[in-house]
Amino acid sequence: MGPDGAPGPAVPWRKVLWERQPFPDNYVDQRFLEELRRNEGIRQYRYWTVVKEAGFVGEQLSCGQLSPERLLWSSLICALLGYGLHQALTSQVQSGCEPRTRLADLQSATIFLSFTFGFSPVLKTLTESVSTDTVYAMSAMMLLAHLVSFPYAQPSPPGSLSLNAALFASVCLASRLPGALHTFAMLSCALLVFALWPCLLQRLREKAPSHFTGVCVGVCFAGVGGLGSQWPGGAVLLALALGSVTLLCPLLLVRLQRHKDNIHGPWDEAEIQEDLSHFLH
Repeated sequence: MGPDGAPGPAVPWRKVLWERQPFPDNYVDQRFLEELRRNEGIRQYRYWTVVKEAGFVGEQLSCGQLSPERLLWSSLICALLGYGLHQALTSQVQSGCEPRTRLADLQSATIFLSFTFGFSPVLKTLTESVSTDTVYAMSAMMLLAHLVSFPYAQPSPPGSLSLNAALFASVCLASRLPGALHTFAMLSCALLVFALWPCLLQRLREKAPSHFTGVCVGVCFAGVGGLGSQWPGGAVLLALALGSVTLLCPLLLVRLQRHKDNIHGPWDEAEIQEDLSHFLH
């Protein structure tokens, strides 16, 4: 059938370019739509599966609420417990990969804590010439950049952009604290929350999926409760944000997926299936 609806010539049409045929350039035969394929390779989402994966987003949103008081000892205890849990979950090491020794981990932690404690007085006075409103605005923008750029699919280790944005926001906020010890405690907690905590959560998601869901729910409730003790209005806003991210957005994704309609056919660009690596050497 030609483009104008008239029957074509009796000569059979062949889908080749190297042979001259008595057909117009835009000619297609009746088999054209027989190769139509719809929604090929589309992943079907289930609501509670999406809610479970969205728990990582809610957990990161809750971790943004930090308090500078009594963080040092609680961070140390949580770090020790988390390190022990991470070591227990990584007892089975993949072949060909040498695990880090506990001595190497202790050396890395000692170096970081020493440098952070030594530079705390400098970081405390880093933004003295900047107005407080500007510092809060920069911190909010950096924390938002952390949430947007965080690699939720594979958060271990966290992306450099998201980690740097979170640490920059922590330094800005720590510069408004009353003393150098407060600055040291907050920066130590920031590294624990934004750098080490996602690695532990990723290990939980791989090795213990049922516990991963409970941990995310617990962190979200702890974030809302901790913020509520300081600012009840902010706790309500955080609860609404968590509900939207973890419950409403997955529902919209599942509902809108039924309207997705991707078509594939002979009009698609050709894909070379042959291995051409031997031509590159």
